[in-house]
Amino acid sequence: MPELILPTAQLRPSWLAARDEWPTGAHQDGTGLRLAADVDLDDPEGFSTWVDRLLRQADRSAALGEESVHATHWWIVEGDSYLGAIDLRHYLNAFLLETGGHIGYSVRPSARRRGLATWALATVLPEARRLGLDRVLVTCDDGNAASARTIERNGGVLEDVRGSASGPKRRYWITFAG
Repeated sequence: MPELILPTAQLRPSWLAARDEWPTGAHQDGTGLRLAADVDLDDPEGFSTWVDRLLRQADRSAALGEESVHATHWWIVEGDSYLGAIDLRHYLNAFLLETGGHIGYSVRPSARRRGLATWALATVLPEARRLGLDRVLVTCDDGNAASARTIERNGGVLEDVRGSASGPKRRYWITFAG
């Protein structure tokens, strides 16, 4: 049975195995890998530093860099197996409004086609509501039919498709009832 947990250095071996399933340099939505740009994730100390940064990003009292927003990160796990990641950005900056949205997620290639992304998104939506959001923006690449289905299954309504530096993005809004 999958669950969402806060990132932990204890899952480093499984996380590294998952990372190695992705093509080199592939973008993994929702992982917060940009927070690890200056650390070696193969090194236990570097990995722990990254995990600490992920956890600290949720602290609304902490100052962040100009291009960053506060976000809560979770890992999708089964037992001690890392299956993917999802994050909830507490608010949007200009880039996120156009391209990234409030929620990003990715599932390791070997764990796909099991409904994990749909389940994880459904699990995180109440957290967005608890933050006081009335609706959330969730985006995906225009050609990513699986992600579009995930968003639509969670109530996403397509607003438009916009160009971005990484190609066309489908922009969906999920509005919370009353």
